[in-house]
Amino acid sequence: MIVQRHSLATRVLHWLNALCVFLVLMSGLQIFNAHPRLYWGKYGANTDHAALEMTVGDPAKGEPLGMVRIGGHEFPTTGLLGVSKDSNGELVERGFPAWATIPSYQDLATGRRWHFFFAWILVFSSGLYFLISFYTRHVQRDLMPTRTQWSLRGIGRDFRDHLRLRFPKGEAARQYNSLQKLAYLAVLFILAPMIIATGLTMAPGMDAGFPWLLKLFGGRQSARTLHFICAIGVVLFIVVHLAMVVLAGPINELRSMITGRYVLPQEKVK
Repeated sequence: MIVQRHSLATRVLHWLNALCVFLVLMSGLQIFNAHPRLYWGKYGANTDHAALEMTVGDPAKGEPLGMVRIGGHEFPTTGLLGVSKDSNGELVERGFPAWATIPSYQDLATGRRWHFFFAWILVFSSGLYFLISFYTRHVQRDLMPTRTQWSLRGIGRDFRDHLRLRFPKGEAARQYNSLQKLAYLAVLFILAPMIIATGLTMAPGMDAGFPWLLKLFGGRQSARTLHFICAIGVVLFIVVHLAMVVLAGPINELRSMITGRYVLPQEKVK
């Protein structure tokens, strides 16, 4: 049975937001590479102790050793974090590798321009999505968990079904399960607002007009750390989301987000 799953506005804004999210994340990593350290509180100088640091450790074989320090713990990450290969195949000191940043070479000014431009597009397109979704009652009807889905039993059942790769069939496939709804709501109403608020807190111009932002997040460096953590949360959401699309049937799932038409998986006849 074929049903109309997504409206035209939802599909267009989904792909626009997806493009912007990737460009914002990659340009954000370019900005992070300019100072690959995170602090909490009134710290931020090169000599201050960092909560997280991507750096070069003591080389044992004459080559740079990539290292990530979290608190008092060190993890070797050569080839990925701290030290990675450049375009010539040489190991160089670098927070995130070239393939993960925009631009691929180290250029803070260009990274900031990409980041701010697409971040504002993402803000406006997301705001439009919110307005349309509330007007059409998409949020209230499709994303708000039912009383049963709010229960620990319902959440636990959906969690076990996901672990067993048991996806809903028939009429049940029309609706999101509790884990999907909670994940979408967490991104829309927790991670996204936090990313915007902490991003604004790092802007000196915003601090001058709204100094309470600095007090709210405990300083600009604390806001930067929270900004990074929330961005990692979005990345984890994307990874799980893509994995579920592949496991649930990529052709059917992608078709529904391109044309809106979705084939309800049929229940097995016992």
